[in-house]
Amino acid sequence: MSMSNDTKMTKPSPNSKKKRKWGDRKDGRRVKAPGLQTVMAYLMPKRTDCEVYLHDTFDITDLLTFVEEKNRLHPAYRTTLFHCILAALARMVRERPKMNRFIQGYRLYERNEISLSFVVKRRFEDHAEESLMVLVPEETDTVDDLSRKIDAEVHEIRKSEHATGGIDSLLDAFARIPRPILAVVIRIIRILDFWGVNPDFLTEGDPNYTTILCSNLGSIKCPAVYHHLNNYGTNSIMVTIGAWKKQPVLMSDGSTQIRTVVDIGVTLDERIADGFYFARSLRLIHHICANPQILDLPLSKASGYTYD
Repeated sequence: MSMSNDTKMTKPSPNSKKKRKWGDRKDGRRVKAPGLQTVMAYLMPKRTDCEVYLHDTFDITDLLTFVEEKNRLHPAYRTTLFHCILAALARMVRERPKMNRFIQGYRLYERNEISLSFVVKRRFEDHAEESLMVLVPEETDTVDDLSRKIDAEVHEIRKSEHATGGIDSLLDAFARIPRPILAVVIRIIRILDFWGVNPDFLTEGDPNYTTILCSNLGSIKCPAVYHHLNNYGTNSIMVTIGAWKKQPVLMSDGSTQIRTVVDIGVTLDERIADGFYFARSLRLIHHICANPQILDLPLSKASGYTYD
C-alpha cells in the first residue's frame, strides 16, 4: 500500500485519552497476554508472518434501503454505503475491544482510541493524486455524524488538484537523503517504532498506526482483494470492499431471493485474538447490515446483539 500525498485526520475528543501507566505506549495500554499469545509474539515477531485472510459476502439490500431513505430525508448530506460500512466497523471494534489490539515489541497492547483510515482519490483519473484520511470516531457519533465529517474532509481534499502537505511531504524529504544515510535513519525509526517512542510527526496521520485500514475498491468497480499487513506500525486489520452485485441468497425461511450483496476481504494479525473471537466479530457486522437502524445509535450505546 503506497502512502498518500496528503493526510486529513479528524481529532478525537480530549476525554478519549486514558491515564498512562508503566509499560503502556503513548498510543495504547499494555495488556497481559496469555502464554500462547506471549510465545507467538516471539516465535512469529513479524506481523506479516501472522496474517489470516477472511473473505465473506454481506447482504446489503436492507442497508441500501436505509441509505436511500437517509438521503431522501437529508439531501444536503449524502450518506453512502461506504460511510455505513465504516460506521459498522467502528461499532464492531467498540463492542469487540480485542479487535483494537496490536503487538509491537513482543508485547500486546490495546489502542487508546478507535481509528479508521482510507484513501481519497482527488479525481477518478490514472494520474490523479491520492490523499489519506484518518477518522477517529467519538463516543457520541452516529452514522450521520461520521458521514458529515467524512464529506467535509473529502470536500476540502478535492478543492486542490495537488497535495498540500501531510506525511508524504516528510517521505519526499527522506527520499532526498543519500542512500547510506537513509538506511541508517530508517533503522533508527524502526527501533523507535519497536519501543513505541516514535515522535508524533512520524505517526500522526499514518495509516500504519490505525485500527483498521480500509480500501473501497467498489468505488472503482473492482472486486475485494486480500491486502497484506505491514511490519512497521501497529495496524492489525486491513479491509477491502468490493463492488455490489446481485445474486440469489437463501433466506432464513428457506426461500431464495435475488439480493444485493458485496464481497469484503479482511486480513488480520492472528496474534491479537483467536478464531472464535474473529468469527463472532464478523457475525456482528452481518447483524448490523441486516438491522441498519443500529447505526443511528451513538457509538457508546450497545447494539444489543447476542451471540447465542
